[in-house]
Amino acid sequence: MSTARTIDEVIFHLDQIIDRCSRDRSRMGYFPALYRKVTVKVKEGIAAGRFEDGPRMEHLDVRFANRYLEAYYAFHTGKPVTQSWRLAFDSASHWWPIVLQHLLLGMNAHINLDLGIAAAETAPGNQLPTLRNDFNTINDILHHLIDEVQEELAEVWPLLRRLDLVAGDLDELLSRFGIDLSRDKAWAVAEELSTLPPEQRSAAIEQIDKGVFDFGQKVLGPPKFWFRMGLMLVRLGERQAVDRVISILR
Repeated sequence: MSTARTIDEVIFHLDQIIDRCSRDRSRMGYFPALYRKVTVKVKEGIAAGRFEDGPRMEHLDVRFANRYLEAYYAFHTGKPVTQSWRLAFDSASHWWPIVLQHLLLGMNAHINLDLGIAAAETAPGNQLPTLRNDFNTINDILHHLIDEVQEELAEVWPLLRRLDLVAGDLDELLSRFGIDLSRDKAWAVAEELSTLPPEQRSAAIEQIDKGVFDFGQKVLGPPKFWFRMGLMLVRLGERQAVDRVISILR
């Protein structure tokens, strides 16, 4: 597999993965369907001049995406992948996780681990602070996608619309908090890695990956019994056709 060099190539590779997963009815297609949407919005943001340094933001986006693409193809060819990505990919073969859990597992591996690594590589050493404003601009783009993704999840699980009427803006506030918190963690990873010499980074990344994996396990199997029962009810009410769910999320 050749890595992407531009955002357009990233989208091309994501389309190939999504189409393959749709044909195979693989739940591994849920995350790239969502990720494609985010990538298109970043591309539009660069074209509209929303970032201080558009070319550098594309460079970051491509580095970031290649970590997912490389993990996906490595997994399918039996090569090693990070613990956090293996958890996300392995979980796709199981029926019980709800669609949101699959998305969160992918986001956990990609944001909490991959994003900080990509940022540290894009703006190494003392260059990293100059990336902060553009890094934070991504939060605004993600926030504007929340309502759209929520509506798509409501197509997968129709009861979500009723819960949204009861919860009001609480779910949006929680989603925004989750996005900001994860990206703050990613920035902390970037800061940690930017201070380390190259020979020490691999060990540091392995340690960070372990923490991300541990969090992913909590996403997959929450410790509270009542929470697990709630997830079971959601799963029983979700649409069953995997290819249809992928189409909705795309």
